Amino acid sequence: MKKHLAAGIAVSLALTGCISDRGFGPDDRQFTGKESGILIGAASGMVLGAVAYKKNRTKGALVGAIGGGLAGGVAGTYMDNQRQDLEKNLAGEVQSGAARIEKLPGNVVRITMTNQTAFETDSAEIKPTFHSTMDKVADVVVRYNKTALTVVGHTDNTGSNEYNQKLSERRALSVAQYLEMRRVNGMRMATAGKGETQPVTSNASEGGRQANRRVEIYVEPVVEG
Repeated sequence: MKKHLAAGIAVSLALTGCISDRGFGPDDRQFTGKESGILIGAASGMVLGAVAYKKNRTKGALVGAIGGGLAGGVAGTYMDNQRQDLEKNLAGEVQSGAARIEKLPGNVVRITMTNQTAFETDSAEIKPTFHSTMDKVADVVVRYNKTALTVVGHTDNTGSNEYNQKLSERRALSVAQYLEMRRVNGMRMATAGKGETQPVTSNASEGGRQANRRVEIYVEPVVEG
């Protein structure tokens, strides 16, 4: 299967979690195109289909939640420092191959983690053994709070397109919920599901399918102006 590149704003993290009673229905998806730019970080390549984790998230609400945005001239250094701290916190995961941290164009940082450590097949529940890794991520993004995060879920091609789409959405929402429990302001987050449409490798083998079952979190700086 052809490899697709994920359009995005920032950090990519593959994992999942339990779905809470907090709904994420149609009402949560109501915002204007102008609002979605700040909600999802369209300036650096918006993740199509992403929706605000908090339905009342507007530009003013986001900037207020983080205590003001960054000056454009310091955004690059801010994100480089954040990437370095992520690499330090996740050194064990990176060394074992369970995580990958990358710098993308537009002051974007991406962390990728596979289902091998994050969640079981056909599941949207974060493995208890993975909580410590999630906590390490939360520790960094809480300290570097002048950023917006978009969490994007992915699956392999096992099962129907419709089922995989919904599963990927649940996985993304699970990650956002876990991060919120670890003091990441929900106003900073948006979520999206891509189902099986953006594999990083072929689904022909179990190893490939495992790599494709992931959740990506895109994180980018919120810049004033």
